[in-house]
Amino acid sequence: MILLRNADVFAPEPLGRSDVLVAGGQIVAVAPRIEPPSWPVEVIDLHGARLVPGLVDAHTHLTGGGGEGGPHTKVPPVGLTAFTRAGVTTVVGLLGTDCRTRTIAELLAAARALDVLGLTAYCYTGGYEVPSVTLTGSVRGDLVHVDRIVAVGELALSDHRSSQPTYDELVRIASDAHVAGLLTGKAGLLHLHLGDGVRGLEMVRRALTDTEIPARVFHATHTNRNRRLWEEAMALGADFGARGLHVDVSAFDAEDDAPSGGQAIAEWVAAGLDPARLTLSSDGGGCLPTFDRDGVLLAMDVGASEALWTALREAVSLSVPFELALATVTANVARLFRLPAKGRVAVGAHADLAVVSADLRVTDVIAGGRWMVRGGVPIVKGPFET
Repeated sequence: MILLRNADVFAPEPLGRSDVLVAGGQIVAVAPRIEPPSWPVEVIDLHGARLVPGLVDAHTHLTGGGGEGGPHTKVPPVGLTAFTRAGVTTVVGLLGTDCRTRTIAELLAAARALDVLGLTAYCYTGGYEVPSVTLTGSVRGDLVHVDRIVAVGELALSDHRSSQPTYDELVRIASDAHVAGLLTGKAGLLHLHLGDGVRGLEMVRRALTDTEIPARVFHATHTNRNRRLWEEAMALGADFGARGLHVDVSAFDAEDDAPSGGQAIAEWVAAGLDPARLTLSSDGGGCLPTFDRDGVLLAMDVGASEALWTALREAVSLSVPFELALATVTANVARLFRLPAKGRVAVGAHADLAVVSADLRVTDVIAGGRWMVRGGVPIVKGPFET
């Protein structure tokens, strides 16, 4: 049992000074004052530090991304502490361009490994290409028969690395994801990678207009990779947000005319769009490439979950209330992915918590009721982390 006292709790909505009692991997009490129970309990006085839900990073390359410049450019798998140091306690892993040397089986094993080490880890089936790579032979089969697989993604649109899927192929995969979600209670989403192509979100808008598939099924990411695409994504949010559409922004730095993750959050809120319909993800472990006009890789960087906090700090500096920014990577994501015990500080929620300093930097992390980081230092590491 752990009793966290004198915390400035953001659940993600602000609750003010409160105590939080953790037992059996769950939050069992949240109140202005909780007296320690008579049995052994670790009491930690946070002296007014912010206590927030553990972050839910729904776009992570657990087995590494990249490879577009040859096999030597494949990014290594992501270690446990790359997540915990960033206050991330729930991840959803995916494949990207490379669905040949990386597999759904490997991705599933990586998610299970992180789960053993203390995180909550799920994964997508499929990848950039069509037909979708799967474990059981079909998208529907993977979602129905594999507990840890919760959605389909990241299927690539408007990108020179995509399979150039047709509209009918897009709609069929979205339909399979949706029906499988109905059969299982899982998210049942189609998580869409958006590239720099001029077609942008054209096929997504058409599917939202012409089919019966619920708007929530289409979850487009990297929408802030350029100004034109971001304006299109905000217009889509304005037109279909009331029907359940969520838009995902990546925790990218600003580049040329592309808004950074924090700027995108601020622009969404300033435009009067529903803040509950916006999510933020890191592309952790993924390759952040630069290509020339012929599609040749010129340079690459690697995404990291720590970029989530860079985006949140920037959003707050641009006058976004902290609780609205925080919700993009906690409550909003958990609700969209149908994870009711995640993304909140509330009685009955999983004991996934992060303590952050006044300048919004992670100092301590609890995942599943277990300390993972203390004083900024990981105390639980993967077996191959030094």
